[in-house]
Amino acid sequence: MELISFLILFPFAAAIVLAFMKRQTLARDIVVYLSCALIVTADIAYVALFFAGGKDVSFVPESEPADSVILLGEIFLMVLVCYYGFRYKKYYVALLSAVQTVPVVWMELAGKSVVSGSHIFSDKLTVIMCLIVGIVGCLICVYAVGYMKEYHAHHTEFKDRRAFFFPMLFVFLGAMFGLVFSANLTWMYFFWEITSICSFLLIGYNRSREATENSFRALWMNLLGGVGFAAAILYCEMNLGFSNLSDFVQYAGNPMLVFPVILLAFAALTKSAQMPFSRWLLGAMVAPTPTSALLHSATMVKAGVYLLIRLSPAMYGNAAGMMVTTVGGFTFFAASLLAIAQSDGKKVLAYSTISNLGLIAACAGVGIHEAVWAAILLMMFHAVSKSLMFLSVGAVENRTGSRNIEDMHGLIVKLPGLAFVMMIGIAGMFLAPFGMLVSKWAALHAFVDSKNVLLVVFLVFGSATTLFYWAKWLGKLVAVIHRSQHLENRTKKCEWFSMITEAVLVVALCVLFPLVSVVLVEPFLQGMFHNSMPTVISSSDINVMIMMLCIMLVLPVVVRLLAWGKQKQVSLSYMCGVNEGDDRGFIDSFGENKPVYLANWYMEDYFGEKKLLKPVQYIASAVIVVFMAVATGGII
Repeated sequence: MELISFLILFPFAAAIVLAFMKRQTLARDIVVYLSCALIVTADIAYVALFFAGGKDVSFVPESEPADSVILLGEIFLMVLVCYYGFRYKKYYVALLSAVQTVPVVWMELAGKSVVSGSHIFSDKLTVIMCLIVGIVGCLICVYAVGYMKEYHAHHTEFKDRRAFFFPMLFVFLGAMFGLVFSANLTWMYFFWEITSICSFLLIGYNRSREATENSFRALWMNLLGGVGFAAAILYCEMNLGFSNLSDFVQYAGNPMLVFPVILLAFAALTKSAQMPFSRWLLGAMVAPTPTSALLHSATMVKAGVYLLIRLSPAMYGNAAGMMVTTVGGFTFFAASLLAIAQSDGKKVLAYSTISNLGLIAACAGVGIHEAVWAAILLMMFHAVSKSLMFLSVGAVENRTGSRNIEDMHGLIVKLPGLAFVMMIGIAGMFLAPFGMLVSKWAALHAFVDSKNVLLVVFLVFGSATTLFYWAKWLGKLVAVIHRSQHLENRTKKCEWFSMITEAVLVVALCVLFPLVSVVLVEPFLQGMFHNSMPTVISSSDINVMIMMLCIMLVLPVVVRLLAWGKQKQVSLSYMCGVNEGDDRGFIDSFGENKPVYLANWYMEDYFGEKKLLKPVQYIASAVIVVFMAVATGGII
């Protein structure tokens, strides 16, 4: 319990210390490094002690002082949101905050709330989430130290607010730890709202008009989900007599649970930026890269799918599950199509994030153990690979001044180190034998077993479309322009440390995922579904994948050894038989010099945002409205 308390409370304490370091830049950097080291150490110690104990543990069965602190915290968050709402004349956010907070506070003060079970819970899924939040989150914070120096060197038009930025990162980490460990719905709701407000504040970091508008869009969409969360709490405590998340699994199959489950699922869909709520995540890309990586790829959006995984058995075969699988599967397919038409690297990553979160949500909504197995593995692989991609794109942007994929042509020559780590991130997202592809195969297996034809169609065609944007990006990196200029790589050491560590984690997860499955995922699923875990991937398949990975790692070394000492030969493109000495130009039939430039086709006329975004948002909105109406009709 001491380590869990430390993981939740220490980041808030670190944030307070950092908030007072407005001018002490070196001291602030040291505090960030030391705080991250302590969090990671405590994280690993917690995991070690958990396995030493060998069983799930519950804490804090009844705690009035802690409940009072949480209640005061909820009131403070409402006041804070109202302050920003009135300051910027966004009165609707103040209304949304009051609508969800006032009834919960009334219930607590009127003594109508109930205490069922513990407030804090630790099991194998919390171990997985703690490793994601602690290790990946701290690596991003370390990266941010160097990145933000370069960011303000290039963006002198923005005020340097790092004394605000770094405390918010640590507040977010503390809130995520609190959310993951919370078994009580009211406690989880409190930390849930902190993450929403941190997202709002960090998206609006540079205070430009675009950043402000996008931050309020993120806030109102997440607050709308918070209304669903609060309504579920009120319904459960006042009508069903429980307030614990584990009760949803215990009473799975009870028709009375469908309504609160669908409310919580609605909150999870908004938090994980599923259609039609994806615009808040797309708008968040205006924020500095560490914000994109930490909040909107690696951790915050995982809060939504984490809740769905917890609720998975309660969604099996009912309206809540059908809503989540339909919206998630449709989002996976639609966002993959929209990603094809993007050339902005961060926007491709945003749509890819929305797409993969949709697949994780769909797996959770199916409500069977094979699908949840795929969801958990997808969550792990996606957190590490996508975080690495965001960090590498941010580093490239700081070096080249652009994050456009077209401007990354020949990056393997210009910035070979950054190109290499970016290639590992891309490979982790869609190439065999890396984990995302393995998890998608398992998801397909589960969808076929569940006889959900629509999900199978979404997965097959959605996975096929990912080939278009990842292959284009990868091709740009390795397309060599002869005599291209090698750029000086001024990436900070702390940035390199984070990127290289995450690149190693991507490869390590690919090799060790069978062990992770056996030690963490399968035992968790056995406890959740009360049956043995069937074999999703056979040992022979695992051996083949490990062999493929070894070949991928050894092949570049072999090629380098074979080329050792040999004179480099330049192979030119064939341009009607006449070249100007390299691939950058040729002489046409009129004897004139013509430049050569190869560009990808982004199919904007077919899959652009102007063509697809609004229609898919309308379709997803209709699906949610229909299923929520069905659930509401079932309790009347």
